[in-house]
Amino acid sequence: MSRGMVHFFRRRDWIGRIHLALTLFGLPCTVCTPGVRTSQAIRPISTSCCNLYTTSVETMPSSAAPHVKSRCVQYPGSKIQRFLVPDDKVDWSQNWPQYNPVSYTHPSVVNKPAWADPDIDSFSPKFNAVDGAVDRTSFDDSYKIEEGKPLNPHGRTGVTGRGLLGRWGPNHAADPIVTRWKLDAKGEKIFHSVSKLPILQFVSIKRKDCGEWAIPGGMVDPGEQVSLTLQREFSEEALNTLAISPSERAKISERITELFKSTGFQVYKGYVDDPRNTDNAWMETIAVNFHDDSGNSVSELTLQAGDDAGQVQWVDVDSSFLLYANHSHFLELVSKERKAHW
Repeated sequence: MSRGMVHFFRRRDWIGRIHLALTLFGLPCTVCTPGVRTSQAIRPISTSCCNLYTTSVETMPSSAAPHVKSRCVQYPGSKIQRFLVPDDKVDWSQNWPQYNPVSYTHPSVVNKPAWADPDIDSFSPKFNAVDGAVDRTSFDDSYKIEEGKPLNPHGRTGVTGRGLLGRWGPNHAADPIVTRWKLDAKGEKIFHSVSKLPILQFVSIKRKDCGEWAIPGGMVDPGEQVSLTLQREFSEEALNTLAISPSERAKISERITELFKSTGFQVYKGYVDDPRNTDNAWMETIAVNFHDDSGNSVSELTLQAGDDAGQVQWVDVDSSFLLYANHSHFLELVSKERKAHW
């Protein structure tokens, strides 16, 4: 399934203009990086996903910070205009009788594809639970149900229904962040001239749907372990394994399986501030970093764009490189963990 979405802020100077425009209308607007909370120590995590660990540099968005991209004026892939939700009215606890969001579900979802739920009136999903093969639990706390529909735990978005998302409630995804060190002709690490720290590179794809550079990733299939999703999405989008011969696929699989079985750094697990989110459906993800430290694993494979990717290449990890969604934040955390340039 495509994870298509539109990056709401393509240019940094838009932020000031949006601030000014909304201020003139007397509306607050949050466009800065959400607050964070920091964990305290390195600890292994027992999970069915893979061998993971978190560290003291791990940061997670604070629930007190209102989502931003989930309130973008025009819903992606449509002409639907969201009901404008100011910062102080995002939280459901705020009484707002005037709130009158438009209901919208994209035709691709209405057509009942295999990856989507039926309409809420035609089946009885078990929310906040594993419902057959579909995991309807949230990575955060339990979410509320109102009139038979789940409520976005991060508040109002200005649109109800499912939009482009298949599942009512949480839609789970996985984002594999594959990195290596940038090396010179002699095989030595290259250090940044300003930070004096070694430079990381990561596998980045240019998405067909929005034309933006991103981390490869995709939706977790019903009943699928996240570890398999991470490897599958990377293989399909960055190595184009769907279009090569079985013998070539087997060789690639052996190489990348070794990397994906290694201990990975869980960069993030939780709610995603995504333009596709609605009041009743939202994105959640697990982002995991797999590092080819020696440069003799995935680094030796030929990258080839496939599935949702238009292009694929190794890209230097740097704060000036703009990425779609909140992927830049993920890479910042990876850089801190690897003690690399950002």
